[in-house]
Amino acid sequence: MAERVGVYPGTFDPITNGHIDIICRATRVVDRLIVAVASNDGKGPLFTIEERTRMIADEIAQLGHATNGARIDVKPFSSLLMHFVLAEKANVIVRGLRAVSDFEYEFQMAGMNARLQPELETVFLMASERCQFISSRFVKEIGRLGGDISSFVSPRVRLHLLARFDEERKESR
Repeated sequence: MAERVGVYPGTFDPITNGHIDIICRATRVVDRLIVAVASNDGKGPLFTIEERTRMIADEIAQLGHATNGARIDVKPFSSLLMHFVLAEKANVIVRGLRAVSDFEYEFQMAGMNARLQPELETVFLMASERCQFISSRFVKEIGRLGGDISSFVSPRVRLHLLARFDEERKESR
């Protein structure tokens, strides 16, 4: 059987415990997982693509046995997802779903991707119950306003966020 190579694309601005949950669970489905960090400048990310890639690699380095023996790579990309997936010789796209509201968008995306590359499969993984409400956008909003984000991100990511919020406050003075 051919190696199952999955791509888990996203902006990951920042990577949350929900993302980590999907990464760990995706390793049960694929032999190798590529966490594909989208530049996505249109979203106005808080962190550069290099910073996000580095944060994710640091988080994955901490996972140890939670990866089920699968190899995990972290790679930035700024092209069409299908072009990236083909260049990486992947055969599965992994997407996480938190709620029904995510499904409509993801369903449309999967349909478009299937039209572009019919041989690729999209696998949807439902977020674990403890992670269903976590989103990077809410984490940034809560953290920026001084709320406790420690249950949504790792201690390392929390420190990156707090440092960035301090920079923003200093710049706005």
